Amino acid sequence: MMNLAKIIENLELKILTDNRDFTQLQVQGGYTSDLLSCVMAGAPNQSVWVTIQAHNNIIAVAALLDLSAIIVTEGAIPDQSTIDKANEEGITILQTENNSFDTVGKLWELGIRAGK
Repeated sequence: MMNLAKIIENLELKILTDNRDFTQLQVQGGYTSDLLSCVMAGAPNQSVWVTIQAHNNIIAVAALLDLSAIIVTEGAIPDQSTIDKANEEGITILQTENNSFDTVGKLWELGIRAGK
């Protein structure tokens, strides 16, 4: 298990939502998919979700599953209403210019595996 602060630092992720004490947010695994139904069926609680999706529905899915964070890839940026909703729900949205494949590879190198 790793805290979210280490992931943010190592992957040089941009924080799009309100700052929090990311050292207190534990990441127990990871999941990547752009299909919301796959995420709902497969992403474990307290995992990071890697996706190119940047619309409002990602917040509902992350809240439902109690995810540690969403990493939005390929430079996609959610609109302000999505960021505001994430802040309301306590969901952290992070962003990278890297593609999902490279992002997952870096998470793997850090020891993040598919959650249980």
